[in-house]
This record gives sequence, structure tokens and C-alpha cells, in this order.
Amino acid sequence: MRRLATSVIATALILWGQSASAIELAAHRAEYKLTLSDQHGGGGDVSSGSGTMFYEVTDACEGWAVRQRLVMHLANREGQDINMVSDYTTYEAKDGGKLQFRMKQTTDKAVTSEVAGEATIDHPGGPGIVSYTLPEATTKPLPDGVLFPTAHTVAILEAAIAGKKFLALPLFDGTSAEGAQDSSIVISGWNQPAETKFAPLAVLPSGHFHIAFFDREDQAQQPDYEVSMRYWSNGVADNLIMDFGDFAMDGKLDKLTVMKPGC
Repeated sequence: MRRLATSVIATALILWGQSASAIELAAHRAEYKLTLSDQHGGGGDVSSGSGTMFYEVTDACEGWAVRQRLVMHLANREGQDINMVSDYTTYEAKDGGKLQFRMKQTTDKAVTSEVAGEATIDHPGGPGIVSYTLPEATTKPLPDGVLFPTAHTVAILEAAIAGKKFLALPLFDGTSAEGAQDSSIVISGWNQPAETKFAPLAVLPSGHFHIAFFDREDQAQQPDYEVSMRYWSNGVADNLIMDFGDFAMDGKLDKLTVMKPGC
């Protein structure tokens, strides 16, 4: 699935500058309630889990500023409690050419991962480079057609509107010190507006997506991480299933504030 044919470079050319895009992303704040999913059918070492996720997208005029804080409280089958926190921030230029990123993960207050730096793409559809400051100062090349996270979201929404069912795109989001990943996307239709308790979303079409992320360097056959969600056309998501491999969490949209357009 990760090798499905797609015109990656053509997609990147459309996204560069986003003037040709039919997608209008919304600046918004969203809070999600997390519960342990039955995705693994009761298997695995995690016996219970809960948490919250805060997600904020700010229109910063020339770019999009994103903050995500993920808090999970887990218990294993031996009765041990585990508290995991992930703080992730990015600034992505609207022309798709620059990404600044920082991610810090802790388990029971001990830092388990920290990544920071800046990535650039030379020209539409072209390669790029990432310069890390954490965990150590180093640079890595980025492949042709690579997209940053907001551009990646726009690309899969555009594909859904166009009636596509499958998509494969290289992605760099700054969550790993290993450089770019492959992403494989399955799109389950694009639907007309439907009833929801969130008024700003009730007038918008939406679709269901499943995204799997793979390590490029190892040419992995199994994904590092998978997520399923419902996306509305403005980029707001709900009905999340976040599969971390050993366990999965369901995320339900609990609170939503959509900001007025403009910076």
C-alpha cells in the first residue's frame, strides 16, 4: 500500500502557495477525550487508558502555528500506572517551503524523546533538507515530493474531493530524528454535510481517512504508527483512533472553537 502510484510532484506544485487549493483551513482550538480503544481486541500489555489531547491551529499570516499536547494515563496488566505526555509545536509557511518544529515526550516526568530544528524545501516538488538542533546538531536530506504536515492535510483533503481512494505521500513532520516518513492513505468517501453538535461543522462536507506511517530508511513493511479519523473540509478532525502498535486510543472531539478567518 505504501507504494501506490500517485503524482506526488504534481500535488506539491498545486500546494505550493495554495492559491489553486479549494481547501480553506480553519484556525481553531479543539479538545479531545481519550479512552483505550478495543482496536487490538483486548491484546497487549495495556489494560486501561484515558487522557486528553489539546490541539490548536493559529493563522500566523504567512504561516500556520500548531500546538498539540497529548496526555495519556495508562495501566498495564501488572497494575503499574504510566503517565505519558507529548508536547509538539510547529510553524509552517503557507507556501509549503519551511517548517520549524519542536517535540518533547515524557514518561512519568522523565524525558524519553526530544526533537527540534528547521526544515526547508528548495522548490515545488523538489527535495529539501532538515537541520536538527535536538537530539543533536545534524542535517538530513528530504526526498522529492516531501510535504510538511499542513500541506499533507490539504493534499489528502484535495484527494478526497477529487474522488481518490488511495494516496501515498512522503511526509516530514518533525516528530522523529530519522527524517522523512512514507505515508499511505486510504480514503473512505467524501460525504455531504451531516448533523453534528458542533455548529461550525454542520454545514461542511467530510470524509473518513486511514493513514499509516512507515520508516523510509528501513523500507518497513509494518507501520510505525496509524491513525483513523473523520476530517471536515476545514481540517477539523474527530472520531480518532490512534494506534501506537502496543495499544490504541480513541479520541472524541469534546470542545471546539473556530476562529474568524484571517490573521
